[in-house]
Amino acid sequence: MKKIIILIQILIFSLPSLAKENFNLKKIINLNNPWSLTFVNEREALISEKEGEILLVNINNGSKQQVKHNLNFKVDGQGGLLEIIKHKDHVYMCYTEDRGSGKTSTSIARATFSKTNLNFQNIFQANPPINSGYHFGCRMVIQDDQYLYASAGERGGGNIAQDFNQHPGSIIRINLDGSIPKDNPKFKGQSEWLPEIYQIGIRNPQGMTLSPFNNKVYISNHGARGGDFFGEVKFAENYGWKIWCWGGTNYSYSKCGEVQAWDKRFTNPLYTWVPSIAVSAVQIYKGLEFKEWDGHILMTSLRDQSLRKLKFVNENKVADEQVLFKDKIGRIRDIKIGPRGKIYLLSNGQSALWEMTK
Repeated sequence: MKKIIILIQILIFSLPSLAKENFNLKKIINLNNPWSLTFVNEREALISEKEGEILLVNINNGSKQQVKHNLNFKVDGQGGLLEIIKHKDHVYMCYTEDRGSGKTSTSIARATFSKTNLNFQNIFQANPPINSGYHFGCRMVIQDDQYLYASAGERGGGNIAQDFNQHPGSIIRINLDGSIPKDNPKFKGQSEWLPEIYQIGIRNPQGMTLSPFNNKVYISNHGARGGDFFGEVKFAENYGWKIWCWGGTNYSYSKCGEVQAWDKRFTNPLYTWVPSIAVSAVQIYKGLEFKEWDGHILMTSLRDQSLRKLKFVNENKVADEQVLFKDKIGRIRDIKIGPRGKIYLLSNGQSALWEMTK
């Protein structure tokens, strides 16, 4: 009996605490399966909807207008129009490209910014194209006004993520015009790697963020039944999928991977969730609205329908997980920090844009 009581106490104290902070959630506008948002200015944002629309939304009054585009996209399972980023005079879109014969790829296109019509041209295609509607990844960040990092999910292909001669299952790093940085792994010790690949061994990163404090890139990776993680993007390293599954199991509850524990061949995540909460978008907060949260990780989830806050300790340890809210707005697909530090969320299910303030 004493052992049972101790076990219950350990489980209780290891669970994330419920936050005591006060905040307000306000719905700005209803949408149709939104996937990503990016700010144009302090009052307007571009929003991508998975089924193919790009919208210009006024976050002050909720008005919206359709933005025309020429993307050769395909709505295929989890695929469609995915991450959108406005950076200076350009808009970048990560999307599911129709490559013909039922095959698709995680592709990235760029257009000169316009509020009415975006004429995109591809700057990256994940090869080979695959007949699968799963695991496109498709999150992006821009670093130093020069490099674009993107996640190319492994499309349900498992150990394809260990093949550095194929893009699926890797982190991509290219210049903003699609050219290849001369300090990518291929040119710095990994001559057999494809030139765009920066890191391998990932499953389906549906979150990526650039820290405003140390300028490092971090991802949230969607595991199987367990094994969701938050971790750093590292030069020429390997997160292990599907040799190692970060403590998770297959959806059938069978063992996942060839090894069941971390070993030195692989990058070790900074934080994992077992069982899975289906992590999605992530941000490292910096802003005026919730100034006391500066440097904290904000993690969204799909299945768990929660927003969580985690504390960074010395930039190499994650602790003090809190559930800010759960089951309020449905599956949370994206999170972005507004120009004045307010938090903006896109939800599926209820399909809306939300504003979080004090």
